[in-house]
Amino acid sequence: MLRNYLKTAVRNLLRYKGFTFINILSLVIGITGCLIIALFVWDEHSFDRDIAGGERIYRIYNEQNSLTGASNVAVTQPAYATFLQQNYPEVDTTTRIMMFRDKFLLEVGEKSGYEEKGWFVDGSFFHVFPLPFLRGNAATALSAPNTVVISEELAKRYFGGEDPVGKPLAIDKETYEVTGVLAPLPEHFHLRFRYLMSLPSLGLPAQRMEAWTWNQFYTYVKLTPGADAAQVEAKLQAHVKKEIYPTLENPNSTFLPHFQKLEHIHLQSADFVYDNALRGNQTYVKGLTIIALFVLVIACFNFINLATARSFRRAKEIGVRKVIGADRKQLVLQFLGESVLLSLISMLIALLATLILLPFLNAFTEKSISFNPFTNPLLALLVLAAAVVIGLLAGLYPAMVLSGFQPIKVLKNMKPAGGGGNIGWLRKSLVVVQFSLSALLIVCALIVYRQVRFLNTKDVGFNKEQVIFFQTRGGVNENLETFKAELKNSPNILSVTSGYGLPGDQFAGESVRVPDKEDQQFSTTLFIGDHDYLKTLGLKLIAGRDFSRERTTDEREAFIINQTAVKEFGFGTPEQALGQRIDWEEWAPADTTNPVKRGKVIGVVQDFHYKSLHEKVTASVIQLYPAVHFKVAVKLRTENLPNTLAYINGVWDRFSPGYPLDVQFMDETYGNMYKSEEKLASLIWIFTLLAIGVGCMGLFGLAAYSAEQRTKEIGIRKVLGAGVLNIVGLLSRSFVGMVLISCLLAFPLAWWAMHSWLQDFSYRIDIGWWVFLVAGAAALLVALITVSFQAIRAAMRNPVKNLRTE
Repeated sequence: MLRNYLKTAVRNLLRYKGFTFINILSLVIGITGCLIIALFVWDEHSFDRDIAGGERIYRIYNEQNSLTGASNVAVTQPAYATFLQQNYPEVDTTTRIMMFRDKFLLEVGEKSGYEEKGWFVDGSFFHVFPLPFLRGNAATALSAPNTVVISEELAKRYFGGEDPVGKPLAIDKETYEVTGVLAPLPEHFHLRFRYLMSLPSLGLPAQRMEAWTWNQFYTYVKLTPGADAAQVEAKLQAHVKKEIYPTLENPNSTFLPHFQKLEHIHLQSADFVYDNALRGNQTYVKGLTIIALFVLVIACFNFINLATARSFRRAKEIGVRKVIGADRKQLVLQFLGESVLLSLISMLIALLATLILLPFLNAFTEKSISFNPFTNPLLALLVLAAAVVIGLLAGLYPAMVLSGFQPIKVLKNMKPAGGGGNIGWLRKSLVVVQFSLSALLIVCALIVYRQVRFLNTKDVGFNKEQVIFFQTRGGVNENLETFKAELKNSPNILSVTSGYGLPGDQFAGESVRVPDKEDQQFSTTLFIGDHDYLKTLGLKLIAGRDFSRERTTDEREAFIINQTAVKEFGFGTPEQALGQRIDWEEWAPADTTNPVKRGKVIGVVQDFHYKSLHEKVTASVIQLYPAVHFKVAVKLRTENLPNTLAYINGVWDRFSPGYPLDVQFMDETYGNMYKSEEKLASLIWIFTLLAIGVGCMGLFGLAAYSAEQRTKEIGIRKVLGAGVLNIVGLLSRSFVGMVLISCLLAFPLAWWAMHSWLQDFSYRIDIGWWVFLVAGAAALLVALITVSFQAIRAAMRNPVKNLRTE
């Protein structure tokens, strides 16, 4: 019997080649999309699952509250680690990573190079994260000053085949001892580093490391077995509120510590600021999962639609089988077997397609996902089970409908009782659902594209084009003004500035005091520059003046603020802000008896977006403070860029021959903030096109069936004088109505989904009505083109042949 079922299934698949092709292709697209997204989602959810003792590891982050609102801040105060370790028996170990630049010059003999991902960490780091060592002792590797643990890659690059443990390694011209070599990091570890230096190497004062107001560290805590993290968190929060809040100089800016599970860091930190973790985005992962399921559902609906559409073709076959003794159960099994066979064929093709597409997925997502069900029995079993489930779900309803036909009626060429009308309504309902999903995806794709374009084209308040920047090192540090003057000798260099803090790069969070506002303190973003800072970055003055070399008092007495600072400081208008007093406690005061810089506002600049548009612009202060000029930014002409860069490199080599020049383009570093949104837009467009394509396949098949069912009617209408356009309109009308209903159902859901997504951006587009008009027109146009092809084909046929159907 099984053999008979199989032969019948194969014959039917071959007999209706067009329907079979559409079903298989749509299922292949749906299954491939689901497999690709499932691999990506599985990989995203695999982070930090294999770290030994990971269930007891938590990262501490701050909920920061200020006049501008609340935000989650990944960096914390150094006091958390020591306080927890000393006062709470539930705490096994704490460790800190200092937020610092992570690129240093490494040198061993003649070998040298700038290496990224180098961090300063506590000696307890490897107790919290027991990572495997190839050489050295993890327990003591970073306990002493000037010790470093390096990756296997760096060990090979700088030491060749030698054992580097115990050997010197120069890091920014300072000698460190290599005390360990790490095995490759776990693939799904949220931290990505290549070398770790001991925190004592920085020589930070002990009192500084116990500060409650210096946010510069990523802090992790490993609890003892059985300890309740919620209780420890509550106790720490109570201590902060009771003991630390009263000591804060700025009561409008408070912080509250929270414990974040290790396994949640990767996907649940998308909105954190100042984070160093390798982050995903839980919202995007869920969204892509839903989109992939949409495509698969549309493909399954195609199967149901086409199976029920051709049901009357198989009515006689069913009648004959019932007359010769087949019961309904046997018929159900036969039709389910056909759908499962179709699903298995589709799954096999989809597996091959996934293997072909996987390298492109890895390149796109910068991952190394592996997938091979042909060598993994468990994975193969899961894939087989998925194919069977898809086949059963897609084929269950058609099987129940087909097996319920009454033999006496179908053998007399009568419409099966109770089936035709219900089947017709089902087909229409499924088409409506299919195109609702497609219309929803079109709206989402349009809005995501517009938001990403807005992020990349919005006026950010400064000029980031043709601006390069680099860190000062060696002789450039010692002769900075002379170096800048040498650069300005090139006609291709428009402007040069130096300072601390650049948009899209490094800047400082700092408090200033406003004496005329009851001596109140305000949190600000601090930028330090020179007299050409505004000119080089293209910052726009809206009131007052720029720093002036002719006014020597500007270095000690001048501040420039942004529009947001004017509002937050209560200065009224930009013009009224001029002359207002501001006090700032210096970082490295030349006069320790008077460590406060007391100055006035000399200018107000238009707000500029130094962070991504996910975050609101905060109060910013720009000042002259030559003691901490660590970066140089250069504005270039567009012509002769290679020659200009060569000139800059030549000047650099004269001042700092021991350091290679390491240049970055400001527009590139700024654009990197939106990589995840750009990838999301690309993925949504891909899956939207797939969904539309799969939906059109089903519509194409249904249009062909509709034209075939109305062959005689079309022939009679043409004989009576109906033209091609009349026939096309006749066959297209019902489908157009279904698409319009689909849009009406999809648009409210699309608006809600996109409105919620846009709330993640402090600066965003408006969802205009025209987006829905465009999406509806696109869905309607696609449907019309698809249906019209079959309608025109039917309308062009000779009516004599249409009427000769017996």
